[in-house]
Amino acid sequence: MNFTRWSARLPGTQRRAAARTEQADAQAPRGDGSVPAARAERPTDGAGTAPPDGATCITGPDGIEELPAREVLDRIPALVALVHGTDHRIAYVNDAYVTAFGPRPVGESARVALPELGELGLLPLLDQVLRSSKPRTVKSRKAPSGRSYTFTCTPVTLPLGGSAAGPEEGGGVLVFAADVTDHAEAAERLRTSERDQRETAVTLQKSLLPQELEQPDDLRIAATYQPGGTEAAVGGDWYDVITLGGGRTALVIGDVMGRGVRAAAVMGQLRTAVRAYARLDLPPHEVLQLLDGLAAEIDASQIATCVYAVHDPNEGSLVYASAGHLPILVRDENGVIHRAEEPTGPPLGTGGWLHTSGSVPLSPGSTAVLYTDGLVERRSEDIDEGVASLERALAGATGTPQVVCDRLIRALGVTADHDDDVAVLVLQHPARTGSDAELFRNAALELLGGVEAAPRARAFATGVLASWRFSPELHDLGVLAASELVANSLQHGTPPMRLRLRRTDRRLIIEVTDGDDHLPRRRHAEPADEAGRGIAIVATIASNWGSRRTPGGGKAVWCEFALPK
Repeated sequence: MNFTRWSARLPGTQRRAAARTEQADAQAPRGDGSVPAARAERPTDGAGTAPPDGATCITGPDGIEELPAREVLDRIPALVALVHGTDHRIAYVNDAYVTAFGPRPVGESARVALPELGELGLLPLLDQVLRSSKPRTVKSRKAPSGRSYTFTCTPVTLPLGGSAAGPEEGGGVLVFAADVTDHAEAAERLRTSERDQRETAVTLQKSLLPQELEQPDDLRIAATYQPGGTEAAVGGDWYDVITLGGGRTALVIGDVMGRGVRAAAVMGQLRTAVRAYARLDLPPHEVLQLLDGLAAEIDASQIATCVYAVHDPNEGSLVYASAGHLPILVRDENGVIHRAEEPTGPPLGTGGWLHTSGSVPLSPGSTAVLYTDGLVERRSEDIDEGVASLERALAGATGTPQVVCDRLIRALGVTADHDDDVAVLVLQHPARTGSDAELFRNAALELLGGVEAAPRARAFATGVLASWRFSPELHDLGVLAASELVANSLQHGTPPMRLRLRRTDRRLIIEVTDGDDHLPRRRHAEPADEAGRGIAIVATIASNWGSRRTPGGGKAVWCEFALPK
């Protein structure tokens, strides 16, 4: 078989020698037969030996004058097959192909004689190459033997015989298969390793997030976390809800810059630290100030953004501080969207910045959203456009907090293959009416004057708790706790003073505020001491108690009683 025309098209070869051979054939004298005389005078190799029958010589660079094509194809380790015609009949297969798939009869259709190509889905590719006259390559196809090959199908023109006037040409396809099993197995091991690492990071991330959100009396809260797609490493997004006592709730959301297990580990340390600092009941900006120093100690190379907000049902607002995080969005009872603006400091871990607190209204009927940048950041648009899209989505998202979470995720186009992880925290302050409103009541008394304020406070507490129809035991305990807290404030505090009683569907809260910022502490009173037992009594009879400094100076001391279910 003559390979002159198609072999010259193989990468790295030259057609100059083939052209010279064809020219010599045309000029040489012909014999008596129909075969050109030049075919009987085959060129010799460098040693003066003619190549084997059926082989053609290729002239290459660097002094390689004549190289028999078939001998080369028979000896190369790659798999080579040549097919021709629309039904892709076999014209040639090399030794490597025979070793890999067994002998293949010449002249048979590839659909019958080359079943391995059908199993690998290459038969349609042969049709495409033949029609388009353009080469095609498919990478790393696994054969039935378990070996993986990269196939390149190249269109060729080959002589199919003819008369003395010249050969008749036909279309064919050269199938060239390189064994890439080692590369494919290495790539699969790498993918498996990356998949295992990602699953480890996702497991760690989810284990460090709250397994069950705390549900305050006055708020309804839901959150969702969605890791990035399989092509994206897990980040350090996180959220938390912390009940502070006295009816107040802390809400936190943050994002550790970076990917993988390390980012998740840093996130876990920051979340634990936030819960510890929250127990101190500090203002939001002081919590972030402490967290900023800790973040630099944990890992100076990784920074994080964070929002820490506190909801007080008595104030009807969210007091917050932000360390480089995206703004809180609030939809009020009228459907108007409010965006929390300044103050915003730099991310945690940068140091050298004094954080400050701000506030955004959260009246009954309002819904607030805290989120990470994965929800609104897209490579194709500015992040402000993403926040604006979130505002439009929030304006039309109604239902429970979990429903709102799911609707925001869908509206912002977050899918399973999203390129970043996403955390969303939604809280609602329900507007209660009817019998539900009877379970949430408030009453307050300004404590004016001196020691005579104590009997007025006892009388006030007695009347309010009786109107709220508590049991006699809870009524008496509440009056005793109010009396002790007022007496402690009168003795150690300064005006202005106030007694506030609050009930929810789950607890009774008693709180006294004054203008002195020295926080009380529980201490052991000796039998002969005339003072020092008030806080100890409150701590003994109440379910919980605590104190905090209030903005502008002063303090608040509170206690809680759990209501019977």
